[in-house]
Amino acid sequence: MSAYRRAGTRMLHRLHFYAGVLVAPFLLVAAVTGALYALSPSIENVVYRSQLHTSETGQPTPLATQVHSAQTTLPDLTVTAVRPPAEPGDTTAVIFDDPTLGESVRRAVFVDPITGQTLGDLPVYGSGFALPVRQWLDRLHRDLHLGDVGRLYSELAASWLWVIALAGLVLWFTRTRTKRRKTGRARTVSRHQTIGVWIAAGLLFLSATGLTWSTYAGENVTALRSALSWTNPATNTALPGSAAPAPSGGEHAGHGGGVTPAGDTAAAVPKIDAALALARSAGLGDGVEITLPADASTAFTVAEVRRAWQVSPDEVAVDPSTDSVVSENRFADWPLAAKLATWGIALHMGLLFGVANQVVLFVLMIALITIIVLGYRAWFQRHGKNSRVGKAPTSGALRDAPLGMSVAVAAVAVAVGWFIPLLGWPLLAFVVIDVAVGAYRSRRAPQPPPARTELETSTH
Repeated sequence: MSAYRRAGTRMLHRLHFYAGVLVAPFLLVAAVTGALYALSPSIENVVYRSQLHTSETGQPTPLATQVHSAQTTLPDLTVTAVRPPAEPGDTTAVIFDDPTLGESVRRAVFVDPITGQTLGDLPVYGSGFALPVRQWLDRLHRDLHLGDVGRLYSELAASWLWVIALAGLVLWFTRTRTKRRKTGRARTVSRHQTIGVWIAAGLLFLSATGLTWSTYAGENVTALRSALSWTNPATNTALPGSAAPAPSGGEHAGHGGGVTPAGDTAAAVPKIDAALALARSAGLGDGVEITLPADASTAFTVAEVRRAWQVSPDEVAVDPSTDSVVSENRFADWPLAAKLATWGIALHMGLLFGVANQVVLFVLMIALITIIVLGYRAWFQRHGKNSRVGKAPTSGALRDAPLGMSVAVAAVAVAVGWFIPLLGWPLLAFVVIDVAVGAYRSRRAPQPPPARTELETSTH
């Protein structure tokens, strides 16, 4: 084994150990809360069944009539958007701007499309249309309901998850395999490695998509995508002959964003059925949100929303007054990076493939919890004679490595620290401490006596 490979293996072993021991508590919390959040779309359908579904059958009433019914419930608020039923048995959601709610939160009144009767109102979060249960679980997963301070925990977990997973994969490929029956710590490590290998791809995916929502790395990802023109294209909603309004929506509309400023939409409500018909003629399917124009120079926007098996959400701007489609924003024309980001966010949230997506995420989280527990067990089984606490792998991997490798690792840590601060700077600290501790222990270790020369040996 070359000096580079030997030093690299030792470093990865030590990095995987320390990162696992120190970051695992954050990963454990993220896994538990993530498992709950993965099932939250299905939980919502049960908890809010009376608002989301109706047993009435027959010819639906016009959307404008349903909106007017919702307005009688909240007469002091302004209607900004409407979500018609995506499937038979679903209700219509009439969405209002409510200044008393938090950022990216709107209020939806649910209307029976057959009878026109209102069925209650609930706050909804983001364009992912999260209801209160999912909102609570979402915040638990993102920041433990601790605000900006709490978000650091999730960013730390997402930053280190892919490093731990990749280091574990490399160690698994370089390990010495034996056919003998494993017992004790060897069996624990084997189970930890086997499960880790099976779920490594899923962990890398969750880490990459999770970082897009983080505080520091997320801003850098957004800036990079903007610089490379990888952002989601905005729909032009300006009517012919008017100035272009500010584009609506956002890059991370799943967990937030996507809220259009309120305006005087009273004149637009009677035209909403015609707007939906124009969008249908342009090829948009079921499951859409109709955003009402905020002023006379803006068109209606009709966008296909995130729902199960909706892999190519299109959006159009329409003008019922002239019976025309003003502009089209086709998902097929988006940059590949924007498409991948959209799919990744929907997968991470458990929305892209419905219940199957949610079950896979739940199982993945249970597997992550299992390997964390097995990892700690393997550590405690690696105890010394005078301690019940597990021992760490030997230090000094970089101190004993070729100079070029040590410099390269330090340079990578600095570069990563600029882009992913909660990974790069702790990684640089690990490199410095590893070298310092290894050097200190090397000086403290008893030195073997110098070898005697042949002349000294012959005199004895």
